[in-house]
Amino acid sequence: MPSNAVHLPRRSITSAQLLTQLGLDHGLSVERCLRDTGLSPLQLAELHSEIEGNQELQLIRNLIEALPEQVDLGLQAGLRYQLTTYGIWGYALLSSQTFRQAAELGLRYLDLTFAFNHVTLREDANQAHLELDGSHLPAQVRDFLLLRDAVAVMVIQRELTGGKIPLSQVQLSMHTPPDTGRFIEQFGLLPEFASAQNRISFPRHFLDLPLPRANPHSAQLCELQCQTLLAKRQVRSGLAGQIRDRLLSTPGRLADMEVIASELNISSRTLRRRLEDQGSSFRQLQEEVRQALAEELLAIASLSQEEIAERLGYSEVSNFLHAFKRWKGLTPGQYRQMLG
Repeated sequence: MPSNAVHLPRRSITSAQLLTQLGLDHGLSVERCLRDTGLSPLQLAELHSEIEGNQELQLIRNLIEALPEQVDLGLQAGLRYQLTTYGIWGYALLSSQTFRQAAELGLRYLDLTFAFNHVTLREDANQAHLELDGSHLPAQVRDFLLLRDAVAVMVIQRELTGGKIPLSQVQLSMHTPPDTGRFIEQFGLLPEFASAQNRISFPRHFLDLPLPRANPHSAQLCELQCQTLLAKRQVRSGLAGQIRDRLLSTPGRLADMEVIASELNISSRTLRRRLEDQGSSFRQLQEEVRQALAEELLAIASLSQEEIAERLGYSEVSNFLHAFKRWKGLTPGQYRQMLG
């Protein structure tokens, strides 16, 4: 990994998969996209595993270096981030009653997304402003990530409301590109380039726009899941955190305690004792990982319960059904119905 790496939260591997596909669409090989990321093509194929933020940053550097002629590469990337890409976070936004509620909820759990920019919502008398701050990011990737995150915001807005909200102003800190056509197409106006800030502004009253798929019960349920998922992602310190990360990296093939202990160069007995000192156990960590993955997988309507059971490493679907009922007090089918 590069020496100028910054500390960034872990994230779903889905974004790395989307970025690699962008590279493939431009004629790059998987190996070229993943160079120096520490990720293998096999790891990339794993669904719902997590990676370090700096691994994704390196992937982005690789794309920028390999495709210098694609000056709007970040814009191209942003168009690939559909709401369903974000898992339960996306469903929480879709279930919100108004655009304001969706925006506030989305920003509250921004760490569950793939955004690298810090995003805030500000309001004045007549206007609402989404501000993006990437000052903490390496200069080489800053423009790419500004465009990717800003365009991803526009994609989310269109999917939530079913149309384009007319923008009042778009300010971007990047230099004016040679061709501004695609920028006008995405934002509906010509952005003000080389600005002192990054800001997307629109009439404030659009925040109170009712959303077509509002479902207060589903929104509440999804937010609870967001809280749980965020808490689990944030607990990444100590031995328990290491083991969670290791288990999440290979869903469908959850390693047993002997394998994990061997990888850590300690005995299983020592591993058990250290986890007890942290108020945890290996079985509890396995259950936490399986439950978190199950909740995310059940939000994907195209996956059958049999497929989910297999991905979670259950030999029989009935074992998965019993475990899920124990975790949530509901069957997977009932849980899906509550998601709306």
